[in-house]
Amino acid sequence: MSTDHRAGVLSIGDVARQTGIGVHALRFYERNELLVDPIERTPGGRRVYSETDVEWLTVCVKLRESGMPLAELRRFAALVRQRPGNEPDRLCLLQEHERRVRAQLASISECLEVITGKVEIYRRHVDTGATTDPWLSDGPGEA
Repeated sequence: MSTDHRAGVLSIGDVARQTGIGVHALRFYERNELLVDPIERTPGGRRVYSETDVEWLTVCVKLRESGMPLAELRRFAALVRQRPGNEPDRLCLLQEHERRVRAQLASISECLEVITGKVEIYRRHVDTGATTDPWLSDGPGEA
C-alpha cells in the first residue's frame, strides 16, 4: 500500500521510512501500548497510520534515543491517551527525563574534554616524530 496523501493515510513501510523505526519495531510499539491512538486497519488487515501517528513516533524515537526506559514511555503514552487533565503528571515525567539527559550531557562533556586532551598529546607526538612513548614521557595522567 502506498501513501494516500489526500486521506493522510500511510502504510507501515511509509512510517518506517519517515521515522527510522523498522517495521518490526513499529509492531512492537503497537503491541506494547507505546502509541497514543489505536492503529487503524484496511479491510484487508493492513495497518494504516496518520501524520499524527508519525509525529508521536518521532517524539518516541527521541525519547528512546535519549535513554527513556520503555516503562516510562509506556506511562507517558498512557497519560496522553487519557487526554486532557493529567498535564502535571506528563510534565513531571518529562522534567525528570530532561534532568537525566542533562546529567548525561554533562558527563559526556567531561569525557570529551579528557579525550580531546589525549588527542592533542598524541597529535603533537606524531607531528613531531617523537620516539618516546607519550604515555610514559608526559607524566602521570598526561598521556
